[in-house]
Amino acid sequence: MNNTSIDPNKLDLEERVVAINRVAKVVKGGRNFRFAALVVVGDKDGHVGFGTGKAKEVPESINKAVDDAKKNLIEVPIVGTTIPHQINGRYGGGNVLMKPASEGTGVISGGPVRPILELAGVHDILTKSLGSNTPINMIRAALNGLSHLQTAEDVARLRGKSVEELLR
Repeated sequence: MNNTSIDPNKLDLEERVVAINRVAKVVKGGRNFRFAALVVVGDKDGHVGFGTGKAKEVPESINKAVDDAKKNLIEVPIVGTTIPHQINGRYGGGNVLMKPASEGTGVISGGPVRPILELAGVHDILTKSLGSNTPINMIRAALNGLSHLQTAEDVARLRGKSVEELLR
C-alpha cells in the first residue's frame, strides 16, 4: 500500500451513484429531510475511489460525494483483464471475496461492488459478498481488498528476488 496521493485532475474520471438515502430528522415543526449519497469514481484504468455526501437536495449531495471520492482514490494492480490473486477484503461487518477469473468471464458481482470493479478497469472477476450487505461497508471492504493486492513484481521486490525465481 502506497501513501502517495493520486491527482484526480490528471485522470479522466467517470462517476456512478451507488445509493441515495433519504434521512429524516424529526423537529418541532415536523420532519427535516436530507439526502445522503454514495458515489464511486474511477478511470477504468486502475484508479478508483468512493465518497459520501449529505445535503438538503439530491444533486448537491451527489456533487459533495463526487468531490469526496476524488480525494480518496486508490490504485488497483490489474494483470491482463483481472486481478493478480484472490483476496478477501474486510471492513466492519462487510466481507468481500474477490477471485481472478479467466478472460471472457466478465464481472460476476452483485450490489455495490460491481461499479467499483467496473470503474477500476477489471473486466474478468468473481466476487462473493459475505457478511453485511450495507452498501458503504461492502464498498469499503472491496476497496480494502483491492488496495492490498500485490503484483508478482511487488512481491519479488519485497523479497529481493526476480519474478522468475518466485515462479520456480
